Amino acid sequence: MELKTTGIAGTMESSDIQIVLEPRTEGGIEVSLTSNVMNQFGKQIVKVIRETLADLKVENAYVNAVDKGALDCTIKARVQAAAYRAAESDEYVWRTKA
Repeated sequence: MELKTTGIAGTMESSDIQIVLEPRTEGGIEVSLTSNVMNQFGKQIVKVIRETLADLKVENAYVNAVDKGALDCTIKARVQAAAYRAAESDEYVWRTKA
């Protein structure tokens, strides 16, 4: 999936995460994460973001994530929504891993 513009999903409310995806021409995925549970769950949050982008075949992007205690399923949903918005695509393929 090729990102064409900035895509935003999520809120700054409790139990949510705001994801901002920006296109990048090269250099892979760069994740900036702010979270009040960084010490406990920071690595897991970044892992979910990277896995979700890999599933969507996004190879290059800047990711700015502001977490307020979101669960993995919420993180995944927000990353997917931001990616589709950034790609200016409405050809949604929602997947879940068993």
